[in-house]
Amino acid sequence: MPDTQILAVAAYLPLLRFDRKAARSALGWSGLGGSGRGTRAVAGWDEDSLTMAVEAARGTLGSGDGADIARVTFASTSSPFIDRSQSGVLIEALQLNPAVEALDVSGTRRCAVAALSRALANGVAGAELVVAGEDRHAQPGSSASMNWGAGAGAVLVGKGQGIAKVLTRACVNFDLLDFYTSAKGGDPYAAEDRFVRDEAVAHVYGPAFRAALKQAGLTGADIAIAVVPEPVSGTYGQVARGLKMTAPNVCEEIAASAGELGSAMPLFGLSLALERANAGDRVLVAGFGNGCEVLILEATGKPAAATATEALDRGAVFNNYLRFLSLTDSLSLDWGPRAEVNQKTSASTLARHGRDTHGFVGGRDARGNVQFPKTPIPVSPLAEGPEQYEDVVLRDVPAKVTSVTADRLNFTPDPPFYFGLVQFENGARVAMEYCDCEGATPKVGDPVAMRFRVKAIDRQRNFRTYFWKAAPIERPVLAKETK
Repeated sequence: MPDTQILAVAAYLPLLRFDRKAARSALGWSGLGGSGRGTRAVAGWDEDSLTMAVEAARGTLGSGDGADIARVTFASTSSPFIDRSQSGVLIEALQLNPAVEALDVSGTRRCAVAALSRALANGVAGAELVVAGEDRHAQPGSSASMNWGAGAGAVLVGKGQGIAKVLTRACVNFDLLDFYTSAKGGDPYAAEDRFVRDEAVAHVYGPAFRAALKQAGLTGADIAIAVVPEPVSGTYGQVARGLKMTAPNVCEEIAASAGELGSAMPLFGLSLALERANAGDRVLVAGFGNGCEVLILEATGKPAAATATEALDRGAVFNNYLRFLSLTDSLSLDWGPRAEVNQKTSASTLARHGRDTHGFVGGRDARGNVQFPKTPIPVSPLAEGPEQYEDVVLRDVPAKVTSVTADRLNFTPDPPFYFGLVQFENGARVAMEYCDCEGATPKVGDPVAMRFRVKAIDRQRNFRTYFWKAAPIERPVLAKETK
């Protein structure tokens, strides 16, 4: 194997957690409510697989600017676009070099692990960022509606001393359909659980795990932590018993409190595993989907921040089943005339201002004043005419609430609509929307963090635009019984 290592990992979950007991209660008459155990991560109306991927990717950069990143790969089976480079938008959001290679992968839930495996085996000249985000839709009443969740994970690989190195990799292709899906649309249709579990053990995970262990000269007992998404509950336990593996599977814990995260599950799980692993521990990572990709890694260090643990420990639980249906696009409500505003985005406007909008790039004028957006003539009263600005990226600059309004007249798919002024430490003052305001309204002077979000959805053309919003810097700690 080359000397490419995992340099950093990070994970992200949306703020909201839906209490599965509420679905069991609401659908109890039908017998379709599921077990009612645990919670499920639910994307806000302004979150999707891309916005969550951006948030996870930010965690791998730390205080750096990503100047050494040579390639970005975005993986998802629930991408908001079918003919637009989402990795390209991610590059703009992170303000990476426009010449960075951009690649989008999809088509199977193992696409993220496949991309990571190839990045570790065939490293580029610099570092490579592999990011996965998911927000999949399922029909209300189906098991997937409660079992699936929204979230993202990111892995940065490159040369030099990292936090994990690859020992071996393996792949098995087997066209096992656990869900029937189609590019024509429609919700997934699930195959029979017992059949899927038995076939996954016999023809997918079993052969792939044995091959990887043999290549690495290891036994099942040598694995300290497993990151194995389960197409059906009990799959990992069955294959582990056959290989004498006693390692805990962190994906079971994630599924209980956040849901099955699709292509993002292995990367989120890898973050959690490396946060818990000790140096020398062997970690088995698998990506499932019409076969599987397997990596066996050896931990060599700790992530700079415990983003996966933090994501699982913090959030806001809600139990309104109708709100859940609305947030997951399973219930179409008549919001009235205020919701009928044409949200069409001009292609020319996006071409001219997309980089600054996606990257939250303001400008510093000749007198040192910072503003967003850049206007032809600076807003400073001392400005005498058009000027050239120095670019200033605002997304990581400390900021506080200057004013805030909770408005129920302006349309938003999840009322109320929060907006106001945000004061940045470098002097910039920006009119912004607030997000993640679950519970109490933010107060003047409260610190806020910037979050990459959907700005508006053009429902006539099924298109969406992105910008940054201000969110409370601290999330509430989840009660132990909800995790």
